[in-house]
Amino acid sequence: MAEQSTASLQPLGRLVPVCLVILAGVAGIAALDAARTVLAPLVLGLMLGIVLSPAARILERAGVPRWASALAGLLIAAALVLTLVVFFGPVLGYMIQTYPQLIEDLRSWVVYMTQSLRGIENIEGHIAGSGDEAMEEAVPTVVDALWMAPNLLAQMLIAVGALFFWLLTRDDVYDRAGAARARRLRAADRAVSHYFVMITVINACLGAALAFGLSLIGVSNPMVWGIAAFVLNFVLYLGPTMVLVGLLIAGITQFHGAMVLVPPAIFLTLNMIEAQFATPTFVGQQIAVNPLIVFVAIVFGLWLWGPVGGIVALPVLVWVHALIRSAPADG
Repeated sequence: MAEQSTASLQPLGRLVPVCLVILAGVAGIAALDAARTVLAPLVLGLMLGIVLSPAARILERAGVPRWASALAGLLIAAALVLTLVVFFGPVLGYMIQTYPQLIEDLRSWVVYMTQSLRGIENIEGHIAGSGDEAMEEAVPTVVDALWMAPNLLAQMLIAVGALFFWLLTRDDVYDRAGAARARRLRAADRAVSHYFVMITVINACLGAALAFGLSLIGVSNPMVWGIAAFVLNFVLYLGPTMVLVGLLIAGITQFHGAMVLVPPAIFLTLNMIEAQFATPTFVGQQIAVNPLIVFVAIVFGLWLWGPVGGIVALPVLVWVHALIRSAPADG
């Protein structure tokens, strides 16, 4: 009887560790979500520090003090962010300014396409009401902006602090991990830095080519679409999809007939060239990860931490992937 009882409890004993792992995973995700206001900018700052680590290391080899190289990295990151704000600020302003006209154009198009259906008056009234409500929800009020400002400033300070102190103390952290692990960690850092720099150059070329192509066919404000493609292409799959849908809407509101499909077709062609030729050639095997894993990581990052999560998900995945790839060589 005792042996039978022990045998019947063995499957239950194997199930307990699995349940503990699942509970630990759920608790970990809940903790990450609860601490998003601190962890999201912290991870963003660390990822920026990892990207800038090779540049800081070059400065240190040239005789620049470590604190000065860390400060230089901080200034480089600030310059990049400021450049992005300078270029993307007018884009955001233009989008807010043209939002009512876009809603009006979409409303007219929907009314035109559904005029043969019954209840057209109700459809038109519903679209008009939803357009006004969407406009009110999309544009934040002054009170909302003032309420969000301190939280945004605190997150910026967290990201800046994480970036500076990582560049200042990264060698100490790696040296404490041991020689073999330090080599693997530095190799992972180089992989992330190489990936980020090359993807930035590729996205810039994609945005410039898109702006040029849209200007040839007469799309309004092609520079806006070029900058949007440059920024959103950092978020794989989801970002290009947003640009594609936006260009389809732009085609519907600005052209007629087959020309409606030309703006999204231009972006789709350029994006396929970038994905099939440019990125594999210049990025190499740094991101040779299953596309499903990449997609799930980006969706998880967006769900967990919003836009910041979508930005840091792929660099974190590249870093972990490079770290795992280098393990057998040292083992």
